[in-house]
Amino acid sequence: MTKLNELLGTEFPIIQGGMANIATGAFAAACSNAGALGVIATGGMLDSALLREQIRICKSLTDKPFGVNLMLMNPCAGEMARIVMEEGVPVVTTGAGNPGAYIPAWKAAGVKVLPVVAASILAKRLARAGADAIIAEGTESGGHVGEMTTMALLPQVIDAVDVPVIAAGGIADGRQMAAAFALGACGAQVGTCLLASAECPIHENYKQALLKAKDSDTTVTGRSVGGPVRVLKNRMAREYLALEKRGATLEELEHVTLGGLRRAVFDGDTDRGSVMAGQVAGMLHEIRPLRQIFEELYAGGIAALGEANQRWR
Repeated sequence: MTKLNELLGTEFPIIQGGMANIATGAFAAACSNAGALGVIATGGMLDSALLREQIRICKSLTDKPFGVNLMLMNPCAGEMARIVMEEGVPVVTTGAGNPGAYIPAWKAAGVKVLPVVAASILAKRLARAGADAIIAEGTESGGHVGEMTTMALLPQVIDAVDVPVIAAGGIADGRQMAAAFALGACGAQVGTCLLASAECPIHENYKQALLKAKDSDTTVTGRSVGGPVRVLKNRMAREYLALEKRGATLEELEHVTLGGLRRAVFDGDTDRGSVMAGQVAGMLHEIRPLRQIFEELYAGGIAALGEANQRWR
């Protein structure tokens, strides 16, 4: 089986998730230098020139492979897809849509394409279109989510396609890495556990909110409007859910969340901000260097597999 680190040229079979307003060029470079695949997020970028700037920042800080996450709902997605090729970005992950229109040009330019999917039907379509691997992301993840859990989604995607599959959603320690490997994944994409890293650029209040979170402290907003987002429970989330329950209009709902992620990330407003985090937030107990996080994820995963093998022989 192809290992993700062999496919990408990284030390560890791990991808950093494309977290909007968080995954800057500098953070992506830090993740790549720590042994994973760092990824620059385009979610939240309103000007395609910002992507070019962040790519060049990343290149100035690392000589390791890195990628760009193209948020397909971004109005600048077409221009950003072209910038990826012009700047020689080696890997693209995609989210919030079907990247089929861009895959032929990316492949011709030598870009490895790894779409994020929440259902096997899209995975099959994108594998046929030329995707190099598929990222199967379960609803446990933070930010925009689907409905299927990683445990249910991952094996069904693996059975549906003939390209490598990467597990995402609900992975923060070696036991969860081992579960992903046991289900047939070639590696993992992680995000929430990296928010509690020394190098992550989010506000200290955001980090402390994560460290205080317990296992049931996330919720999903936006289901009523077809845009589910997993966040930590706070005043903003409770207000949003109450509005959804009484059938509020899209305009009323957007008024509550407008600029919410930026408030959390940059201003540290963990009461009114959108504190995006996955269900593994309750497993975060300390701020650690990225290198330590990646080492413990991988080594812990291999160790857990070995222990399980011995236990069930």
